[in-house]
Amino acid sequence: MHEFHDAFIQILILLAISVTVIGIAKLLKEPYSIALVIVGLILGLTNFPIIEDAEFYITQSEVFQATVISLFLPILLGDATLKLPFHHLYSQKKPVLGLAFVGTFLSFICIGAGAYYLLDLPLAVAFTFAALMSATDPISVLSIFKSLGVPQKLSTVMEGESLFNDGIAVVLFKIASIYLLTYIEMGWAGLGSGILLFLKFAIGGALIGLLLGFIFSQIIRIFDDYPLEIAFSALLFFGSYFIAEHFHTSGVIAVVVAGFVFGDYGAKIGMSNETRTNINTFWDVITLIANSLIFLMVGLEIRNIDFAGNWGYIALAILIVLIGRTIALYISTGWIKELNSRERVLLNWGGLRGSLSIALALSLPMEFEGREQVLLFTFSVVLFSLIVQGLTIKPLIQKLGITKPS
Repeated sequence: MHEFHDAFIQILILLAISVTVIGIAKLLKEPYSIALVIVGLILGLTNFPIIEDAEFYITQSEVFQATVISLFLPILLGDATLKLPFHHLYSQKKPVLGLAFVGTFLSFICIGAGAYYLLDLPLAVAFTFAALMSATDPISVLSIFKSLGVPQKLSTVMEGESLFNDGIAVVLFKIASIYLLTYIEMGWAGLGSGILLFLKFAIGGALIGLLLGFIFSQIIRIFDDYPLEIAFSALLFFGSYFIAEHFHTSGVIAVVVAGFVFGDYGAKIGMSNETRTNINTFWDVITLIANSLIFLMVGLEIRNIDFAGNWGYIALAILIVLIGRTIALYISTGWIKELNSRERVLLNWGGLRGSLSIALALSLPMEFEGREQVLLFTFSVVLFSLIVQGLTIKPLIQKLGITKPS
């Protein structure tokens, strides 16, 4: 009991730091996610006696992974589906589907091949790293888009891609880290088994999400009571995630599908305007808290990473990921006339990597061969992505002139 009390106080201390940083970032009109990562890095590299215990507690990989994947991921995915109207997503279905499905696979293949041949990683390690790098995280980019008045179309494409490719990347990560070598030994039969396993993960998760989204949409028709309906939405997000995982399908895809059904169909048949407003407000607050802790934790993780003597490999890993993203984006959207060249440049540079990549890397079992290399490269790319790409997005948007007339 005493340990739980101490842990709770430590998380509260970090939350207080996070909320303070967010407040300052918002006053300065800068993306708070990048500010949190930088503050996390500073705290991770220095010794502040007051928060030493909190830092140690939070940077133990089991804690980070359990917190981010089991607690925060359903929250962030569920909130994003409620905020992204389905008709917006449908209007941009070509670029979203192109990037989320074709783009994610191409990125996986390009980065995996690059890591295998250029970084000299074992095959399973190279493609595990590639799966982690195929998930994009648009949180900081979307806040910049909003502040600069970037057209809704690009925000929808970026958010839609992220929602679906997170699910696909998690499935690819499981296949690469657990089953890949077995499938390679099986030859062509292994390829078939891999495709079947992928379909089971993806379609199984989607069906569970569809069913639960429909059931909860029917339940909220009975009530006009927004605190209860908020509780139902929380139950839906966590329930769909854990039920899908229990049946060995994709929890991420289940939450995304359930959230879309609930936020679109459920809202039409069972939510008053007051309920919609309150559900959105509630999840805004919860998401802010989740994001604040996640990005601070990403920065704090620096104390567990050994960069010594690896700078050349790190630079090469970053280059492989950037080239892989570029190839994947231009091939998967090359046929789409609705996107012009300036928009493609912005979508390419805005494909940041974030907390999901770090959390999945930390979830690798200690006995996984190459775990330290995967952690080193993943952490380095995420840091480069959030800080260098994140801080240059604003000047890039201004340079490209992609803003709505005021």
